[in-house]
Amino acid sequence: MTSRQQRATATTGRQPAGPTGRKATGREATGRQTSGRKKPGTAAGGAGGEPEVLSARALNRATLARQLLLEPAESTVPEALEHLLGLQAQNVRPPYFALAARLARFRPEDLSAPMAGRQAVRSATLRSTLHTHTARDLLRLRPFVQPAKDRELHHFRKGLVGVDLDRLSALARELVEDEPRTMAQLRTALGAAWPDAEPRALAMAARCLLPLIQVTPRGLWGRGGQVALTTAEKWLGRAAAEAVEPLGAGEAVRRYLAAFGPASVKDMGTWCGLTGLRAGFEELRPALRVFRDEHGTELFDLPEAPRPDPDTPAPPRFLPEYDNLLLSHADRTRVIPPVHRHRHVRGNQAFRTLLLDGFLAGLWRLDESGERPLLTVELFEGASRAARSGIEEEAGRLMSRMCAAGTGEVRFAAVAGPPG
Repeated sequence: MTSRQQRATATTGRQPAGPTGRKATGREATGRQTSGRKKPGTAAGGAGGEPEVLSARALNRATLARQLLLEPAESTVPEALEHLLGLQAQNVRPPYFALAARLARFRPEDLSAPMAGRQAVRSATLRSTLHTHTARDLLRLRPFVQPAKDRELHHFRKGLVGVDLDRLSALARELVEDEPRTMAQLRTALGAAWPDAEPRALAMAARCLLPLIQVTPRGLWGRGGQVALTTAEKWLGRAAAEAVEPLGAGEAVRRYLAAFGPASVKDMGTWCGLTGLRAGFEELRPALRVFRDEHGTELFDLPEAPRPDPDTPAPPRFLPEYDNLLLSHADRTRVIPPVHRHRHVRGNQAFRTLLLDGFLAGLWRLDESGERPLLTVELFEGASRAARSGIEEEAGRLMSRMCAAGTGEVRFAAVAGPPG
């Protein structure tokens, strides 16, 4: 997918050219039914003018198509990062595995190189959690999510009594632009200026007030490095930062739908951590398709965005912990069957997940300590021989690209019991 195609998809929902560069048409492009199509802003085909109801399976296939998970995409890493509006990066490796599941020719250096060259960065953005973005998207997204940062800042108010936030912001900026600082160093330096304040609250306030990014080598594949912070302006260049136009509400809605739709207003709020998004959807309503899910929730979508047939095959996919596919909707049954809703997390710890037929079906782990890598799959339920064969094939593809020793062994652990 080229940058031009990505922008067309984000702003109009138009289906880009396929992997061969030839623009596919009809069901070949999206797999969706072509009869009974309605104009934007009208009901999507239900009886009596009511919006069409989309099943969980239909939503699953639509979302997988937007997430580049139905078939490996030919996109470059920067194109994929911008189309997906960033990738969860609470740990170093998840963005790499997320791209390996989505891109046809991905190798770890394809992300490490733009990060080392400052074309991609790690910063706390959506839901105040670390994400990997292109430099341009970080500069555009940060002002958009600032209201969520302001709300987060309110949580630390008890530790900030008597603290002038403007002065704190200026001092923190001076500190991290003088040289990248760890959070511990920020706590110490800011605590010296405000000895009666809570040190952690001071450092977290700086993170809320300033667009801080983690400098490399942190985040590079196979490289160590502690978390050290500076401002986006310092790392990317103040002139470049000032030249970028912040993301507007309307464009944010269109881009979210292009990557995660069809979706509700509440879904988008879950994705970005913001409230008050209804106005942006209502302004765009005449240009959007309207559906409902099986519970009656109103869903919006770009008119020409892919909505594949629910029976479209969905190959097995190995996703990292905290993948945004599982975190970006208020109702996650389009990916997580209700019976398995808590089985990929334990407290605040998330596990690497396996999609089978498009839905959460198990967990996986990768051990590279031996001569050959070992990828262990734990299924929540039994699987057919054909399904296991598909899992093994996808596991081999993953290891061949992500493991220094190449393809290793795939092992199925004992089938997990029912949720406790």
